[in-house]
Amino acid sequence: MGSWEPGHGRLWLLRPDPATRTYAKTLLFDRLDRPNGIALGPDGKVYVGMPGRVARFAPGDTKPVLADVIGGGSGNAALPGRGRHLLPSLLFDARGNLIVGIGSASDHCEDADGAIAGTACAERSGPDALGVLRTYEMQWPAGKAGRWEVLAKGLRNSMAMAIDPRSAILWQADNARDAIQLAMPSLKNDDALPHDELNRIVAGADYGWPYCYDNNLPSPEYPAAGCRTARAPSRLLPAHAAPLGMLFYTGTQFPASFRHGLIVTYHGYRKHGHRVVALLDQGNDGPLGRSVTLVTGERGRPMGAPVGVALDTEGRIYISDDHAGTVARLYYQGAK
Repeated sequence: MGSWEPGHGRLWLLRPDPATRTYAKTLLFDRLDRPNGIALGPDGKVYVGMPGRVARFAPGDTKPVLADVIGGGSGNAALPGRGRHLLPSLLFDARGNLIVGIGSASDHCEDADGAIAGTACAERSGPDALGVLRTYEMQWPAGKAGRWEVLAKGLRNSMAMAIDPRSAILWQADNARDAIQLAMPSLKNDDALPHDELNRIVAGADYGWPYCYDNNLPSPEYPAAGCRTARAPSRLLPAHAAPLGMLFYTGTQFPASFRHGLIVTYHGYRKHGHRVVALLDQGNDGPLGRSVTLVTGERGRPMGAPVGVALDTEGRIYISDDHAGTVARLYYQGAK
């Protein structure tokens, strides 16, 4: 991204050099507007998310060109991202359609968006509703985005998404709200509440934001909210862990217990962040087993802020860190 100011983003290609065991770094694009979401399409092209826009390029081209797919010059309306969470997240589903995470403009639909306690949250509704997942029908092999629909709503910030390759089920990790203690005088701070969430996405479901938190508890600003009709999280994650990236581990280099587990980056700057965890597989229930910490900060060293996570063909995990400005490789060497 470069910074939160528009036009400072860059996209790099890191190409391995077996002779030196290092990576050659090539700048592909610069002056991009806060590039964030990135996904490999069924056509072998790389899709990049930016505020209001999705574009793609062919990584093998000598001089790659970014072509708009959503927003920009694509002919499709721009994404509605604005406010606090304007970075889109991208993922292709098992049918080749593009899932786009549209974050909320606010924390809990506070006054900046016209909502006060007991009223309806305006940013949740209308043709440009926020806090939703959209599904765009993709036209192949052209790679054009067609009609779209809201897949699920009531999700504050869907930065981390992954599809279980066995079942094609979409899982989402939600970044929950902040500052709940301001409306709950019994709390000294919000270190423990609310929890971030791991959600199994069901088409058409409402996951409750901003009316509900944790296991369908009414938010203090909305005490009369009908949270029983919201879909509860499949798993509560640590408060403010800020999950930003995740994938299902399909490699064989790690021990068998990690197979089909969910690898998640906890970016958050509070005590539950700065780490990468594995949520182990629990059979038909999905990644609801034990949580195993794979990487964490060490005393005397920078704590790190992991963001993206990727898997190579040999089962090694790659982790990007937006605090240190690094890409790290995690591999299994033995019992230690």
